[in-house]
Amino acid sequence: MQGARLRWHDVEQQAVTDQSEVFAFLSDPATHGLHEPVTRIDTHGAAVFLAGADAYKVKRAVRLPFMDFSTLEKRRLACENELAVNKENAPDLYLGVVPISKDRSRLSFGHGAIVEWAVHMRRFDETRTLDRLVARNEIGLEIIHELANVVAASHRRAPIVSEKESTAALQRHIEETLTSLEAALDVFAAADLVALRRAMRQSFSGLQPLLMDRERQGQVRRCHGDLHLRNIVLIEKQPVLFDAIEFDDTIATCDVLYDLAFLLMDLWTRDLHRHANLLLNRYLQICDEREGQLQGLALVPLFLSLRAAIRAKVIILQPGNPEENASEARRYFKAACAFLAPERLELVAIGGLSGTGKSSLATQLAASIGRAPGAVHLRSDVERKRLFQVHELDRLPSEAYRAEHTFKTYQRLRDLAALALGSGQSVAIDAVHLRLDERLAVEDVANRFDAHFTGLWLEAPVKVLKDRVANRKRDASDATGEVVEAQALEPIGPMGWQVIEASGPLDRLVDRATAAIRETS
Repeated sequence: MQGARLRWHDVEQQAVTDQSEVFAFLSDPATHGLHEPVTRIDTHGAAVFLAGADAYKVKRAVRLPFMDFSTLEKRRLACENELAVNKENAPDLYLGVVPISKDRSRLSFGHGAIVEWAVHMRRFDETRTLDRLVARNEIGLEIIHELANVVAASHRRAPIVSEKESTAALQRHIEETLTSLEAALDVFAAADLVALRRAMRQSFSGLQPLLMDRERQGQVRRCHGDLHLRNIVLIEKQPVLFDAIEFDDTIATCDVLYDLAFLLMDLWTRDLHRHANLLLNRYLQICDEREGQLQGLALVPLFLSLRAAIRAKVIILQPGNPEENASEARRYFKAACAFLAPERLELVAIGGLSGTGKSSLATQLAASIGRAPGAVHLRSDVERKRLFQVHELDRLPSEAYRAEHTFKTYQRLRDLAALALGSGQSVAIDAVHLRLDERLAVEDVANRFDAHFTGLWLEAPVKVLKDRVANRKRDASDATGEVVEAQALEPIGPMGWQVIEASGPLDRLVDRATAAIRETS
């Protein structure tokens, strides 16, 4: 059997070496000096033994279309590669590669002839992987903020790969995935399979020049390769990436946005749209070569679709109830199709005096604007800090708010918005926009890209605004009560944007803004 029709029992049958003695040895509490039972977890490519504070991962002696651990030497190399590709991301988890040896009839760690190899890890709390946190509704946005920092740092460290033709490899990956899905006609409708193949091929064809440009620009790296929620664990409030692909460097060598797309897809298909949007926006704020990544957003629909299609294919492989697996696979297949469906391009600009809630509103709205995973959120407070090359939470001197610096900040916002819109990604901009020419200029950006424009102007009593800015903590805005008073005296000119009363709670403001956006449709 091939592709999607290779099921769990077929994996069992393709074992080329009997590892039962090794598995029994690692499953025995006495091996580890324990009294409590050892927990065993099986995957297609490995058996993991959780013993007290330790974990041992043994490669299954299988030869599959996508991995070959059929010899002891191949399993040793795979263990060493797993250590190498994970040590940077999880130095405290990956401890080393250990031999399992046999002396006469006894197995032990390191005495006698080596019969197997294992990756030795420090055990973590399995209930703290992000998929488990999601299942318990315990994954807050602050975790996603830190996760974006971790992923961006991982991509920054990842070695650039220039000698491999990753664009050609991606095309093969698309074709192999489609072929595997098409072998599952008992799960997916033939007409839907034809439509997905057409959409994916058309998308790849149009994006091929950009993919190849990004190869030349160093955006193809040896990445994690399997970056989804189950392969991230929260340790002391810090997300830790583990279990990167070790069996095939070709699969893990990809565009950094394709690596990120697995995580975006995983969040989006679990209806965690705000989480996915925050992950994208935080990543874009702190990644290297930001302008290039904004242009690379044109690739995201294809990347999301392929990640969802691969998830559908893998689910069919899993053990368990075939009907439940088929239903879940169809859900991801539907998502794969939806990610490639056209969506309206939008630019939503939010203005108002300091303290009206522009940034909070934009953060709430962004996930629902445009195609998945929502709009790029551009904030004047953050961009001004970037122009002065300071951290977003550092305060700027009053000179940084002179008219010429505000002009540069707003021009920068519009330039970044143009990059995102040019890549097909919608945008939400929040900035005071006191002047008429500022409001007209941002609307002109939308017109240049034939994007639907909505301008929202937030209003609230000055006393409310002064109280809000006085109570801000850890925020990029430097506004004070005096700044609010000065803004309130400025003439704003004719107001062509939708005016929204913003003195109430945020959820009411979101409802009013959402209704206003619908009115402009």
